[in-house]
Amino acid sequence: MPPCLEAYLDIETTGLSPWDNEITVVGIHICSGAETRFVQLIGEDITADSLLEALTGVSVIHTFNGSRFDLPFISYRLGVDLAELFTHHDLVYDCWRKNLYGGLKRVERQLGIKRRLAEVDGYQAVRLWWRYINDYNQDALNTLLEYNKEDVVNLKTLKERLR
Repeated sequence: MPPCLEAYLDIETTGLSPWDNEITVVGIHICSGAETRFVQLIGEDITADSLLEALTGVSVIHTFNGSRFDLPFISYRLGVDLAELFTHHDLVYDCWRKNLYGGLKRVERQLGIKRRLAEVDGYQAVRLWWRYINDYNQDALNTLLEYNKEDVVNLKTLKERLR
């Protein structure tokens, strides 16, 4: 039997409303034991097919507040109900059971999880995307992708710290 593939998923968007905003980045950290791989879908490459292809073989998807943000956003924008296709584990509820409240960065600080791009937040992520789109600023995109990667990779660390 092949090992269980777990995925840690986080999206970046142009705003909070799936009706009025777009998904700009989907970050997926796929783990099976010590083996890991990282996938980022960007801009026009974010499609239902590319997302499902990236998640091939995955049995569990972990998110932070994904049941209220990431998964509904994906469902509305891409027509893919990840909660129906995969087991979904939202780490925000584990945090609440341990009296850890706030967004991901606040919880990380409470648990001593380090972050290289501590100054970047969701608002900055939106601004970075528009700097890339409007000004063709590749550095802005690179920073956005690194920020998303930190979010996604830190989800695995968060899950392990919550045990």
